[in-house]
Amino acid sequence: MTKMELTRRRFITTAAAVGGGMVLGFHLPGRHAAHAGPTAAEAWAGATGGPEINAWLSIDNDGIVTVRCPYTEMGQGGMTSVAQMVAEELHVAWENVRCVLADANRNMTQGEEYGTMATGGSNLVRNRHPMIFGAAASARERLKEAAAQAWGVDRASITVDKGVLTSGNHTGTFGEFATAAAGVTLDEEPAIKAYGDWWIAGTDVPRMDVGVKVNGKALYPIDIRLPDMVYAAVMACPVPQGRLVSFDASAVMDRPGVIDVIELVQVAEAAGSGMGGTDLRSAIAVVADSYHRAKTALDLLPVEWDFGEWADHSSEGMAARAGELMAQEAAHAEEVRGDPRPVLAGAADKLVSEYSRPYEAHVAMCPPAAVAHVTEDRTDLWCYTQNAGAALLQAADQLGVDPSKVFLHQTYQAGGFGGGFTTDIPRQAVEIARRVGRPVKVLWSREEDIRQDRASPPIWGHFEATIGDDGLPSALLVRAIAESGNPTFADRGMANLPYLVPNYRYERHVLPTNIPVGFHRAPGNVQNGFMAEQFVDEMALAGGWDPLEWRLKMTEGNEPWQRVLLAIKEHSGWTTDLPRGVGMGIGVVESHGSICGAVATVEVSRRGALFIDKVLVVMNCGYTLNPRAATEQVDGSVAWTLSHALYGGLLLRNGRFQNTNFDNYNLMRLPDMPEVETVYANSEDQWWGGIGEPVAPPIPPAVANAIFFATGRRIPSTPIIQHDLSWA
Repeated sequence: MTKMELTRRRFITTAAAVGGGMVLGFHLPGRHAAHAGPTAAEAWAGATGGPEINAWLSIDNDGIVTVRCPYTEMGQGGMTSVAQMVAEELHVAWENVRCVLADANRNMTQGEEYGTMATGGSNLVRNRHPMIFGAAASARERLKEAAAQAWGVDRASITVDKGVLTSGNHTGTFGEFATAAAGVTLDEEPAIKAYGDWWIAGTDVPRMDVGVKVNGKALYPIDIRLPDMVYAAVMACPVPQGRLVSFDASAVMDRPGVIDVIELVQVAEAAGSGMGGTDLRSAIAVVADSYHRAKTALDLLPVEWDFGEWADHSSEGMAARAGELMAQEAAHAEEVRGDPRPVLAGAADKLVSEYSRPYEAHVAMCPPAAVAHVTEDRTDLWCYTQNAGAALLQAADQLGVDPSKVFLHQTYQAGGFGGGFTTDIPRQAVEIARRVGRPVKVLWSREEDIRQDRASPPIWGHFEATIGDDGLPSALLVRAIAESGNPTFADRGMANLPYLVPNYRYERHVLPTNIPVGFHRAPGNVQNGFMAEQFVDEMALAGGWDPLEWRLKMTEGNEPWQRVLLAIKEHSGWTTDLPRGVGMGIGVVESHGSICGAVATVEVSRRGALFIDKVLVVMNCGYTLNPRAATEQVDGSVAWTLSHALYGGLLLRNGRFQNTNFDNYNLMRLPDMPEVETVYANSEDQWWGGIGEPVAPPIPPAVANAIFFATGRRIPSTPIIQHDLSWA
């Protein structure tokens, strides 16, 4: 395993300090100097990653451009996206671009020159591209100005082509003018290029992190090893809000390798459910000279818990209470268009359906891990996180030290799906390291990962509609029952349905719970799309409409939606006239600034065996920076969302989750992965949507609607495989 040797990096404030190279800061409004960076093959060395960019770039004498990315690279290609945007405006050859992860400590101590370092919500390209493009454009113009002064020509006469500056008979490389350019101040910052002027943005470029992941050099938190390091296995109270009563350390202290048994005392905020999710829970840790020895001793440790008032909390109890609330008007209500209640009350026939989705786990590829080394002068931390800046502040808060003394070194991360925002493993790691006085690696077992996870919240939905003489709905009532951790998740995609029903009302109840919840991929939209898009099909069929034609009719005038639906019509071969046991289904959901549609083709045997043959994804995300990387995210999103919709779902009993490993929380296996075809139907009309989140929501309802056409059976809840799909 690779050993990380830590040294303080000094900040470079002059170009001469980096061998005559140019160092540029992506910072609005001011500029700061950068520090020298590692090579692309050492993207983690001395740097950390996170979201809301103020990335830095440096240019050495050979014209090699090193870009500093403040975002987490968790397999989504974030580093490549940042580097590609820099290459576009800087106009440097792709083979001369390197990318490293930025430094969270420096961001915090230097006035947050990267802004937020959070990575999630499909924000990287969607919301941060103006800063990245703009900073690279500024760098390009400063290089041109330096050359113009050296050659005695006007800057406007200079052209840039892949790292070479030219004006008449004059020519020179970026490396030649980097030092001079570092001292240039522009009177006015340049505008970024229009979409039609791109030369490398909008094209396929290879992922920058593939090489180190293939050859084994890539570092993840679990890979970090330090001299004199020990290991900790942790067990939090399995019932959130419960407390540790007692433990008998003497029962394990004489076991081989055991060093200490440490109680982690819960802080006040962690007692609630909600979205905070970054404070210590009541827990016990065993420290040993290997993880196996620590985990074995922890399993043998006599522990007594007080599970508190939620000891009998269960999925069944929540569902029963949700069923009661679905029959009652809610205090929170939004009349989107008119009031459907009088129309529904006077209707001879009403269409009524109820759907739900359960708690779901994040189950990223690697369970959370963290390494911490706490000394009197500084704290060093490597951890599973999607927000390096926030994790740094959590560690400082836990230790009660100035944040400037905490150095978070972000590595690659094997997925996150939102789980990296709300883990308290940074606090656990620094607290244990402080107590034992040695570097400590904390690992969560998969069971502990799911137990301590801030799970994706459950949702229940009640739908009522009346159908007019034209076969279209004249009134629609949607009533959601949300849990109390973050009830606004229930609003996403249900309070703002795009379909032009003349009388439409949305209501929300809140169901108390002790379970902390967190972001999931496409939070809210992925649960609600499953429910709403099935009821859309119900309304269409009740009125004698084809589901695709119904959606086209009910979104007339909405160009982004029409573009997706028309592309579905063109590319899917859509039909409802298929043999029994075969079906096609549609789902369309707007999420994170994009409209994504899906058509699933399924086969269901008479005995109910389900086979998903193909999923067509039609995406309107405004613009596509890297079609190759975007399509890879589409494929990953399909696998991720089908895993949860088909097999996932956490069972809550006795106040705790019961299925905490892959023997009973199943994910989709390779043979079950359908063929995926991706079509981009981008509006290219001055708006940018996300890619990482929006693909997931329409897939489950498309599959469920396809199952209906194959079997005549509606799927009221997930996991789908728990339902009888057989047909005669």
